[in-house]
Amino acid sequence: MAFGSFDSNSTSTTMSEINMVPLIDVMLVLLVIFMITAPLLTHTIRVNVPQVSAQPAEEKPQVIDLAIDAQGALFWNEQPVAPADLESLLAQQAVLDPQPEVRIRADVNTRYGQLAEIMAQARRAGIKRLGFVTHPGMTPASALAHPQAAALGASPGR
Repeated sequence: MAFGSFDSNSTSTTMSEINMVPLIDVMLVLLVIFMITAPLLTHTIRVNVPQVSAQPAEEKPQVIDLAIDAQGALFWNEQPVAPADLESLLAQQAVLDPQPEVRIRADVNTRYGQLAEIMAQARRAGIKRLGFVTHPGMTPASALAHPQAAALGASPGR
């Protein structure tokens, strides 16, 4: 908007003008976009596809519970398993379709090195879905302060 001019004969009133240049620029950009997309919308191929009334099968993937206790012992779906056999068990599950989800439940005192080795074995075996099970509301500090509550899976305030 122009508020005045440099003209010496001008009066001291303001001049109101709308600057049309930005509006014209936006209009031209929209025009180009519509010119490019309009031919794409009109050239469609009509195909008569068959109609079916079947519902899609909702198959829930199998879940494998891999637990590690405070002493480092491994449990595959509540059954004890030797650490040397873990990779072969994971490889057997990796070839299934759909691939099962492996959920790791580890004691709060489990060594990080053991967890890292289990994750590496799962990756080598080809497991794509790997998760960790935790209890909401439990922080590591509160679990260490209240080991009985951590063992029961409850927060100290309950």
